Amino acid sequence: MGRLPDVSVMRNPAILSATSTPTPAAPPERGRLPARGSPGLFDACQIGVVLRAVLFVEALVATATLFVSSSPGEWLVQTATVTGGALPATLLWLVAACGLKKPLGRLPRQAQYAAGAALGAVSSLYGCGLLRLTGVLGAAPWLASAVAGAFIAGMVMAAMVLRARGQTPAAMTARLEELQSRIRPHFLFNTLNSAIALVREEPAKAETMLEDLAELFRQALADPGESGTLADEIALAERYLAIEQVRFGDRLRIRWDLDAAASSARLPPLLLQPLVENAIKHGVEPSPEGAKLRIRTERRGSVVVIEVVNSLPPLRWADEPLPRGHGIALANVRDRLRLLHDMQMQFSAGMDQKNYRVRIAIPAES
Repeated sequence: MGRLPDVSVMRNPAILSATSTPTPAAPPERGRLPARGSPGLFDACQIGVVLRAVLFVEALVATATLFVSSSPGEWLVQTATVTGGALPATLLWLVAACGLKKPLGRLPRQAQYAAGAALGAVSSLYGCGLLRLTGVLGAAPWLASAVAGAFIAGMVMAAMVLRARGQTPAAMTARLEELQSRIRPHFLFNTLNSAIALVREEPAKAETMLEDLAELFRQALADPGESGTLADEIALAERYLAIEQVRFGDRLRIRWDLDAAASSARLPPLLLQPLVENAIKHGVEPSPEGAKLRIRTERRGSVVVIEVVNSLPPLRWADEPLPRGHGIALANVRDRLRLLHDMQMQFSAGMDQKNYRVRIAIPAES
């Protein structure tokens, strides 16, 4: 075997010097998200918050009407009647809280609670007024409605504070580290095995391969932030696939369909690589003919769509039934996406004719 090039003449030797040169802190737009201030009382602009608030109020309504109902039928009527005022009031409060989030957020904390309670009282009076105008209520309980609205608004604000605290950078990073630790050993083991095989068979390509491998190790062993950009994940996947391309040659046929407008979407670290690795393992490795791999990104309005599609090997090549994965990597990806984007993300994976398709939809701006 020929002598490998000295690392000192590599194009970017800094990536191989993790022990001698401290890694610079990642800027906010590529690594950790900027730390939030105090948890917001009016963070009501997300669909997950809206759905939880509506369900919470409906649960309160259903429980309260049990005290004034003598039969299941009467309970249903009472619940529907109160919902006719409670639902519009809840939505009004959420819209107001979202629209006034910035100006109200500049107030002292006690003033924020007072403003939120006042909005709750006004919203509840609005709902009560709707029931009175439509003739559902003969005598409107104005005072009781205002007090109930203020109290429920306070409970919703307290819930949003707890949710915001659970998503602070420290809490999110701890959870992401736990999930990411399940990916790292498998990822590094497979990549190192590929590198060993390539060095033996393709010594002339060792320099480029070692640079790609060093960057992969640097990313996998780095202290993870809450999120990175889709552009970062694409760059990492390109390095991984560059190694696999030398390993499989013409058996691996890659197609990139990338939308530049989607590159700033935020993803948890090391999210795309396990999907690409799964496509290699289940699509390319089992088939002597290889497989096609397509990675597509697209921005559709306020949503970014990411797809990883690989063709599957014909059954005629299999001496025994093809092994099925346990879905650990897919479950890990789904959990990390849910942690970062809550109910604003969509994740699906499954057969699509002769291909296996993983589809992710996330907000374009976070």
